[in-house]
Amino acid sequence: MSATSGEETVPVRRFGKLIKLRPEHREEYLRLHEAAWPDVLAMITACNLRNYSIFLEGDLLFSYFEYVGDDYAADMARMAADPLTQAWWRLTDPCQEQTEGAVAGEWWTPMREVFHHG
Repeated sequence: MSATSGEETVPVRRFGKLIKLRPEHREEYLRLHEAAWPDVLAMITACNLRNYSIFLEGDLLFSYFEYVGDDYAADMARMAADPLTQAWWRLTDPCQEQTEGAVAGEWWTPMREVFHHG
């Protein structure tokens, strides 16, 4: 699968990530995501993320998204520099706790894709 970027075709990269939801913040986290801020959603799209989903099982959050750009690091830096996204994260980050498998420099733990059927 690929996406068109200008005249080039760039491959779609799939990401799965994991983080713990603090039980005492469950309702707040769910409430926030029922009314996610439109400007934050627009930034997600502007940074070339598509099909962004977050799933909940027990106290684990699993995120899935597809990246359709050609410079993931630059797009993630752009998102991290956005003041509204930073304000959103100030609300959502306290609701989360890193997993034991957390990687330095990553808030959500990256997961390795072991199977895909497209």
